[in-house]
Formats: sequence, structure tokens, C-alpha cells
Amino acid sequence: MIKVIDGKRYNTDKAEEVYGYYTGQYGDFDYRERTLYRTKAGAWFMYHAGGALTDMAVVTSGNDRTGSTAIEPVSDDQAYAFLEQHSDDEAALAALERYFGDRVQDA
Repeated sequence: MIKVIDGKRYNTDKAEEVYGYYTGQYGDFDYRERTLYRTKAGAWFMYHAGGALTDMAVVTSGNDRTGSTAIEPVSDDQAYAFLEQHSDDEAALAALERYFGDRVQDA
């Protein structure tokens, strides 16, 4: 997916996929995906996808609902918070330590 936001191009095919969190089964009404990406220039963005029964639902003709996708630029702090929230997953923990190791300390 490619989206231009404030003059900056975000491209899921060219950026590094850092970590993805999924609930439900792809194609189901309750499917929800949040995938964190990092561009070669170091910018963070989130790819969102969701079914008709999620916060990604959009109203179509005839007042029906369908799922949608979106790209959202996120700050370093938002990327950190997303990875920290999911740090019980080994992949998220590895990404957190790789990109934000200076923020993580042993208790």
C-alpha cells in the first residue's frame, strides 16, 4: 500500500516491516491488523486493516459496512509504546531492544 501524507510517501513494499499484531482471521468481520513499519529514512508508520465489525469499518452505499485499510505516520514515542505494549511477544521484544535499546533497562 502506498499513501502520501503531508508530502511524504509511505510504502509498505519498500519499508521494513518491524512488527505486526493481528486479531481474528484475515477476511473475517472482526479481523484487525496493526503493523509497524520503518522507512529507509527512519520514519515510522502504522499500517491498519480491519473488518466490518472493527474500528476500521466504513459505511458504503445502502448503509452497509465494510472493512478498510489505512496508513498512519507515528512518532518514535508511539512506535516505542506499541512495541512495549506487545513486548510479551518475542518478536516485539526483539524489535524494542533493536530500535529502542537505550530506553530499556533491567529492573
